[in-house]
Amino acid sequence: MRKRMWMFWSVCAVAAVAVFSLSMAARAAESAPYKVVETSGNIEIREYPDLVLASTASRFSARGNDGSFMKLFRYISGNNAAGNKIEMTSPVFMEPDTAGAPGRMGFVMPQQIASRGAPAPKAGDVSIRKREGGRFAVIRFNGVMDARKADAQEQKLRQWMKTRGLESEGVAERAGYDPPFTLGPFRRNEVLIRLKSKED
Repeated sequence: MRKRMWMFWSVCAVAAVAVFSLSMAARAAESAPYKVVETSGNIEIREYPDLVLASTASRFSARGNDGSFMKLFRYISGNNAAGNKIEMTSPVFMEPDTAGAPGRMGFVMPQQIASRGAPAPKAGDVSIRKREGGRFAVIRFNGVMDARKADAQEQKLRQWMKTRGLESEGVAERAGYDPPFTLGPFRRNEVLIRLKSKED
């Protein structure tokens, strides 16, 4: 019995390492650039440059199962005016739903593509838009991100901001860095809140 248990836990350990390694290998090669201004535990203040996103309407509660992820994936797979395949980057940005309107999901365009102009989407429900740069408060956490967990992390971040006298601008964004098969403990998730500049 003891030997069987040892074998069982050994197999589990090997499987976990394999999934972790595969997840790290599958994580996008290029990530949206940013500069860390301040760090406090799992919270950072970051400076982001302007980013170019391929974007589509998405219900956050659906976690991409409403077809939004595949619309954007088809765009980078060649369903664009140039017929070009575009490298998958990270993170996938998600804006939460608002009253009467769905949120949005966005894939970050690689810097090389963004600099020369992203090709126009063939699908009418995909658009190319600019995500304006600026300073953001960001909290990082793992697990499978759902609305309940994201809301809880947002409240933690807002409480931290309050203690620092930082004011927000607009709604919070969510960001996911890993493919769907990644186990919860190995996932990198973030909630980002744009900060008001001192000039505002």
